[in-house]
Amino acid sequence: MDYRELPEEFLEKMKQFLGEEYPEYLASYEEEPRSGLRVNTGRLTPEQFLEMAQTADWNLKPVPWTKNGFYYQGERPSRHPWYYAGLYYLQEPSAMSPAAWLPIKPGDRVLDLCAAPGGKSTELAAKLAGTGVLFSNDISNSRAKALLKNLEMFGAGNICVTSEAPEKMAGILPEFFDKILVDAPCSGEGMFRKDEKAIMEWSENNLRLCEERQKRILSDVWDALAPGGYLVYSTCTYNPGENEDILNWILTTFDASSVEIRHNFTAITPSPFPLHGYHFYPHKTSGEGLFMGVIQKNDGTPFTMKKEKRATPSPAVKLPADILPLLPDMTKYTPYIAGETLGILPKQHAEFIQYLSSKAGVIYKGCEIGECIKGRTKPAHALALYHKLQQKHVTRQEVDLTTALQFLRKEDIRFEAPQGEWILITYKGIGLGWVKEVGNRVNNYYPKEWRIKNL
Repeated sequence: MDYRELPEEFLEKMKQFLGEEYPEYLASYEEEPRSGLRVNTGRLTPEQFLEMAQTADWNLKPVPWTKNGFYYQGERPSRHPWYYAGLYYLQEPSAMSPAAWLPIKPGDRVLDLCAAPGGKSTELAAKLAGTGVLFSNDISNSRAKALLKNLEMFGAGNICVTSEAPEKMAGILPEFFDKILVDAPCSGEGMFRKDEKAIMEWSENNLRLCEERQKRILSDVWDALAPGGYLVYSTCTYNPGENEDILNWILTTFDASSVEIRHNFTAITPSPFPLHGYHFYPHKTSGEGLFMGVIQKNDGTPFTMKKEKRATPSPAVKLPADILPLLPDMTKYTPYIAGETLGILPKQHAEFIQYLSSKAGVIYKGCEIGECIKGRTKPAHALALYHKLQQKHVTRQEVDLTTALQFLRKEDIRFEAPQGEWILITYKGIGLGWVKEVGNRVNNYYPKEWRIKNL
């Protein structure tokens, strides 16, 4: 794009801010934005993915600041069955850094507060590696449902997806979360090269509105962070009022410390010492504009669930015998039923998730495994993608690329199928979804709302 289309007031600010780097920044608008994908390490290693991807014309190159991120060129990875099987997520390369740099430990309780569309949540779920629990929230119900689709595609089973205001989450689970990620709504200056709408909406007044909203969001969620817990704050803007000024405001408002991120990427621009903030500029880091910083909470009292506030225990749920062989070791999980839906929760966190379900707008929890119909289980699509599905106990049908794409378009596919069986369709051994033999035909149970309309 032509940088002369940008607001003059914005350009003047950037000139003052960048100094001698300003001409290089303007030159970056003549370059095409970089595209990236991030491997789902909950399913496979980056090395395994690179070996598999040799058959695809993607020209993969590593993103320096995250071990499982890659730039791609050529054929679009969103047209491949592996995308719909959740082996990777398409994500702007700079945007990979906040979740990658949040110091996740096994067993952590993590909140992604402004989570839609799910790029950062999918990485957080993968980093938890089946331990701990991820609460992914978006205040917009429609965006939260789009977020859920991406988490289901990634095969995550230790999740709880909500659509609530930040202050309500903090009120229900005070000082509960070990890690919180706030990818805050912002003025979007770092996305000007990709998003004309952000350019049209830019104004000095909008900058002030964004700053006020960011402070309000952080004030509302701060009480949800456990003592000693870490909060990652990120934006896709350059405006210091939404970046360094916000980090300084946290430090002066709360008992907190700015945390240094140790890295070897000299192209990433640090904030002035002693504040630890990190800028990604498109003329230096081969990605769009982004800012992030890590804050640690120093005070507080660890969360305890008071007896009188415990959710009423649900009656014990007995899962149908036909579904049990497909599930992981159920001594580590708690089954639940919601309406006709059967699901499982990680036992260590089931009480917290059920408690939140009784108080907040929970859209999804754990892993939905199916519905019980006339004593038989209709498996859920989420189960087909669940990374702990016991495939050795599943009837499978391996298909070629053409047939896989037909299945993902929800078209009829034909093969000799065992009568009355639920069958997992796989491509290169990776599950895509369910079909069932009924009479002389095979019914395609790929979700209608997920159906690929244009390849």
